[in-house]
Amino acid sequence: MPKGLLGIEGIERDEIEQILERARAFQPHGGQTFAKVNTCTGRLVVNMFFENSTRTRSSFEIAAKRLGADTLSITASGSSVSKGESLVDTINTLVAMRPSAIVMRHAASGAPHFLSRHLTTPIVNAGDGTHEHPTQALLDARTILDRCGRLEGLRVAIIGDIAHSRVARSNIHLLAKFGVDLVLCGPPMLLPREMARVASGVTLEYDLRRAVKDADVIMMLRVQLERIHEPAMPAGEYFRFYGLRQEHMALARPDAIVMHPGPMNRGREISSEVADSQQSMILNQVENGVSVRMAVLERVLLQ
Repeated sequence: MPKGLLGIEGIERDEIEQILERARAFQPHGGQTFAKVNTCTGRLVVNMFFENSTRTRSSFEIAAKRLGADTLSITASGSSVSKGESLVDTINTLVAMRPSAIVMRHAASGAPHFLSRHLTTPIVNAGDGTHEHPTQALLDARTILDRCGRLEGLRVAIIGDIAHSRVARSNIHLLAKFGVDLVLCGPPMLLPREMARVASGVTLEYDLRRAVKDADVIMMLRVQLERIHEPAMPAGEYFRFYGLRQEHMALARPDAIVMHPGPMNRGREISSEVADSQQSMILNQVENGVSVRMAVLERVLLQ
């Protein structure tokens, strides 16, 4: 792995498999909590979140502590960036305090990549603009493996706001490396045709019923209203055409699973009936976020 983890696109399949296998070792079993392994005692992880986050930020903190590392969490509003200091100066100030790694979320696509070219401290990308969210794709893959036992040969439908989704991009890059049959579905304004060229094995579909037919995995996405500059489709209209309901599940494979990176907007992207069903892996994804991020941080901190 290069310095830290900046994206899925640039890493090889065998590295992904190693991370996923290590994450499996960190998973709790039989009602246990996450074990504290202390393999990274004495390391310091700085979490810098310049966008709001619940799942990602908290699971990185828990993951670092389970590894025995110390953590320091900083938000944009609580840093000197809010006083006009540049991002580079803020990061350089923190680097002078000798952290072992920086976990960073930023609204600007490519921000972690830019900083990594100027710093020796490893950076883990916790989401950059509309570009990538590598650990989300890894935890999604771990969740699929837990339920389906494989990635190869599966039909995965990713549905929703593809255009603005860093989650979709990272998942496309990861799943394509394993030969997954990928179907992207959403309204035309949220599913640009160039998405078919992101990776091999990707097809576009604008009809939800056709997209979910015979799917093994249905991955729903949040409509990112904060990134959409034109008037958004009303929630009721969006739900009518692109909201996942029980009637759609009947078109997928009988053992199909449903995923969502969160936060969910019930009644816009997904019905409560589906979100709370036995086929829903949404809380499993949250749980796997800790074990996968433990695997990533351990790899970065001990490299």
